[in-house]
Amino acid sequence: MGDVPELDLTDPALLRDPSAAYVRAAADSPVARLTGPGFAFWVVLRHAEGRAALADPRLRTREDSYQRPDVPADCLPYMTTMSELNGAEHARLRRLVAPAFAPRQAERFRPRVEAVVDALLDELPGHRSDDGPGDGPGDGPGDGTVDLLAHFARPLPMEVICELTGIPAADRPRWRAWGADVAAGHGAAFAEAIPGILEGAKAAVARARAEPGDDLISELARVQEEDGDRLSEAELVTMVWQLVLAGQTPTNLIANSVAALHEHPDQLAALRADPALMPGAVEELMRWCGPQLLTIPRFTAEDVEIGGVTVPEGEPVTVAIPAANRDPRVFADPDRFDVGRDAAGQLGFAHGPHFCAGASLARVQTAVALGSLLRRFPGLALAGPPRRVPDPGTARLLSLPVTLGTAG
Repeated sequence: MGDVPELDLTDPALLRDPSAAYVRAAADSPVARLTGPGFAFWVVLRHAEGRAALADPRLRTREDSYQRPDVPADCLPYMTTMSELNGAEHARLRRLVAPAFAPRQAERFRPRVEAVVDALLDELPGHRSDDGPGDGPGDGPGDGTVDLLAHFARPLPMEVICELTGIPAADRPRWRAWGADVAAGHGAAFAEAIPGILEGAKAAVARARAEPGDDLISELARVQEEDGDRLSEAELVTMVWQLVLAGQTPTNLIANSVAALHEHPDQLAALRADPALMPGAVEELMRWCGPQLLTIPRFTAEDVEIGGVTVPEGEPVTVAIPAANRDPRVFADPDRFDVGRDAAGQLGFAHGPHFCAGASLARVQTAVALGSLLRRFPGLALAGPPRRVPDPGTARLLSLPVTLGTAG
């Protein structure tokens, strides 16, 4: 491979801090090789090259990512999500769903997101009105700590998805369990959750068709273009499944953000002092500690030159988001976390045709969650070092123990 550096995904140093490993590699080359047992990827490390690769039609996503042999056969027609499609097929779906995911629509849903956030904060162990016992050691008023990941950041996205897709309250505990299985992304629990998710999605679509309401599925079902094109029932069901899958992003972003803010007390103080900084702070948090470290792989449809390196046809290519987001050619003093920074252009939501459709909703959800948390708990503090999961593809925590302090 000539002078192209190689990164070993099993290297303990990379697993311990993959973001730092990608950033270091970017200083030497715009492109590297990611290798592991029996596989290898090309990884783009710099912002300009990464942005170009994500918009290059010669790099195509694979359309069978979730066509796993352990998923029941009758579920497979619903398993190809919009993020895996390419070309005209992808463009058509994107055009149809775009109005439902527009920034103004996300803002319209803000009050409902606020209600979900407040309800979860009301139920935090040690803050509930009954002030009853916690849920276990290190997780309640017995020792003054609560795992904010388990009790807030993890359940929040699924609660929001249920609220915005019209899932009845009685069905939501099942959806929370399914969401946890999908977030894990592997093992028998993933495949076992799929039939229930699709059954629930079909019921949600049927309700939206029969009695349209003020929810995301009804909004998607109402979309019809001038030529009469609209989403089919199968496409709507698949969209609900994609929402469950992609909707887990705020879990890790919120948890990572709480940790990052407390690890930078000057920035936490700045955000507390001026809540108007929150929208820009969310962009900076995506730049600094966004959960997705590597983009969904694209495969070259022909030989493609990236950063002066020819990548042969049929090869998988990914972008190392932390390295691109700390590229000094784009972001001044990139190793400084600054909630007042203009972080526009960060690639945490990808770029190009497959830019995250739910980015606006994720931004609103994260801003509401962090804003409410900081406002209601001015004494919030880490109860110990956040426990990070060694994962080269996702920046995520195993737990986030905090003390709530006195509620505001």
